Amino acid sequence: MPTWCGLKNAWSFDINAACSGFVFALHTASKFIESGTHKKVIVVGAEKMSMMTDYTDRTTCVLFGDGAGAVLLEPTTEEFGIMDAIMKTDGAGRQFLHQKGGGAVKPASQETIDFREHYIYQEGQSVFKFAVVGMADISVEIMERNNLKSEDIAWLVPHQANLRIIDATARRMGVSKDKVMINIDKYGNTTSATIPLCLWEWENQLKKGDNLILSAFGGGFTWGAIWIKWGYDRK
Repeated sequence: MPTWCGLKNAWSFDINAACSGFVFALHTASKFIESGTHKKVIVVGAEKMSMMTDYTDRTTCVLFGDGAGAVLLEPTTEEFGIMDAIMKTDGAGRQFLHQKGGGAVKPASQETIDFREHYIYQEGQSVFKFAVVGMADISVEIMERNNLKSEDIAWLVPHQANLRIIDATARRMGVSKDKVMINIDKYGNTTSATIPLCLWEWENQLKKGDNLILSAFGGGFTWGAIWIKWGYDRK
């Protein structure tokens, strides 16, 4: 992939954590910077959900969208950037949000095609229940671990899965809705691309020193939160 982008002396790899992929990748990338082994790391969240969406299934096809966003990480001597992160997984959730057919567990066959098993499958109510608790709890956990109060938070940057999940997370954090980045109404759930898309859209409003909480929940189950102290003024 680096050569496609015109990058020289670079390497890359994929991180698969569904809708939590961006925060997992961002946390991983920060360690390459902190260790001193790398001076620049690009983290890309990109999804083409239309490839695995069944447009005859109204329970899923109205939810997902295609999108991509990227951020560049660099070292700093100032107290800005990624300050703390918490990541969690629970494989017990794999049955509620997944693709039934394909892969080593259930290789593609005429039967998996006939039964339309190569599309995204979701048990909406189960995922909703886990996501509400997971995103809210981990967002509050990272605040408490760093002695952050609701008034200290400039922006909540949530994964754009469901407006009710976002609202529940903000309420639990004590953050007013005017401090929550929401664009699900325009792009739908672009999974790992939702958070970088939000950062891109709100970049002009971000000020150096702003405390941001990035929070995501995805299939698997995977979930995580990152505390960022914004490092520059765009204007």
